[in-house]
Parts: sequence; C-alpha cells; structure tokens
Amino acid sequence: MWTKPWKFAEGFLIGIGLMVAGLILELTVGPVVWDAFRWPSNAVVLAGFVLMILAMHLLRSRVYAFRYLSTYQAAIPAMTYAVVLTIVMGLTRQTADGRWLNNMLVFWPFVFIYVYMAVIVGLVVMKQPLRRWNASRVVAMLFHLGLFIAMTTATLGNADMQRLKMVTETGQKEWRAYDPQGRIVELPLTIELKQFIMETYDDGSPKRFASEIQIQAKSGQSLLTTVDVNKPVEVEGWKIYQYGYDTQMGAMSDTSILELVSDPWLPYVYVGIYMMLLGAVCMFVLGGKINRKSQTVK
Repeated sequence: MWTKPWKFAEGFLIGIGLMVAGLILELTVGPVVWDAFRWPSNAVVLAGFVLMILAMHLLRSRVYAFRYLSTYQAAIPAMTYAVVLTIVMGLTRQTADGRWLNNMLVFWPFVFIYVYMAVIVGLVVMKQPLRRWNASRVVAMLFHLGLFIAMTTATLGNADMQRLKMVTETGQKEWRAYDPQGRIVELPLTIELKQFIMETYDDGSPKRFASEIQIQAKSGQSLLTTVDVNKPVEVEGWKIYQYGYDTQMGAMSDTSILELVSDPWLPYVYVGIYMMLLGAVCMFVLGGKINRKSQTVK
C-alpha cells in the first residue's frame, strides 16, 4: 500500500479520508454555508480553484500525488463514491432545513467528494497536450472540459440561486416575496394578479389552475401573461411558476401563490452539459469509424 505506482486501493482510501474529514467538519462546524459563496465570492473561488489545478498540473513531475490524480486509478474510485452518494441523495428525502443525508448539497462529505472529482477532471483536461492533437484528443478534451464546467458552475452557482414564494391578490401590485427562511426579499419587478383561473372535473376536483398576471420590470418591460402549473413565464432571469391558491375559496379565490426562481449560473451549466453531449456523440461516431478502419486493415 502506498508504494508507487499507486493503484485503485489508494484511490479508495483517499475517498474515505475525504469523507472522514467531511464528517469531522459536519460535527464541529455544521453544514456547508453556501450563502458565504454568493457573487462575487464564488467567482473568486472559481478563479482560485482553476489556478490551484494549474499549479498542481505544473508540479506533477515533482509531486507524485498530483500526477496520480490524473489517472484512471484515481478517477474510478472517486466516481464510484460520487455515484453512490448521488444515489443516496435520490433515495432520501431532501429538505432545505434537513441535516446530513436529508440535505446532501450542504453535507461536507458529499461536497468534498464532488470537489475531489472536479480536481481530477480538471487535471485530466490540463493533461491533454496542446501538441500532437488529433480528433480523438479534441473529443476527449471537449467531454472533460464540459464536465468540469458543469460541475464547478452548478456547485458554486448554487449560492446565487433564489427560490421565493409570492402571495398575490387580485388588483394589488406586489414586489415582495419570501425565501425558505421566511425573510422578505424585494424584487426588481412587480406582479399584479388580474384573474385566478380554475377548471374542474365533474366531481369538483381541480383540473387546471392558473393565474393571469401583469408583470412590470424595473427595466420598463411590461407583460400581460398567464402562468400555468409546470408552464412558467420567464422575465429578466426570473422564472415564475404557478404554485398555489386559497384552497378554501377554490375557483373563487382572489389569491394566487407564485414561485419565483432565479439561477444566473444555469446557462453555464447547460454549456457544460451540451459540451459533454457533443463529446459523447463524437466519441460514438469516431469509435465507429475506428472500428471500421481496423476491420478494413484486417
């Protein structure tokens, strides 16, 4: 163990060490406080993270551990831990005020493993030589760079995401909403409920409910639209969803509850995902061509 070259066992031990360190932090300082990474702090952290990976890449010939992190013997154990923790997250109820496995996004072991994965992917990207590039190397670079962009922006962008609730009343302009902690947030737009719409089945149960609203943004944009369940309206970076209504009044409700979501880093996450998908498609196409060439040679 720990004799060069390191293999899978060392990779799994590194993952265990990171999770143990995460548990210690969870017990001593509590969960990760993502609010501390709001813009511009997350941009500074991202720049520092990229510089750290670059320094590790430049020192790989001197520090064996850095060189090991760009190998599949390190990547596969890290990916195994990440997949297992992600499955656990999918199987457990996630709540904003949950602890440990019930709020994995602020659970230190989960965060450490994903940061470790991002370091490995970043080193793999750096490892691709600028010279002697061919189609397969370009595709590999595209896939891994897309994965790195998606992972880092999704993680650091989490601090800037806002999910708010707004209670609107017919004929009243509203610009205040509430965050999950019940704090009032003033928005750069006002919403006026024009009409609450409800369609019912024969037995009286709701078939459809929606809100006709007038949106006025500070930029001057004005929009009269209807918000349906699962059919949000997007205005200046905010997605507005139909969330609820006064259930006691039913179809006669003059109150509508809207959910407003802002995620400014989401476009960058999509860029990373699209790069990964393009890389995967190119890998499939190039793989087929390589196989046909090998069969022709035979």
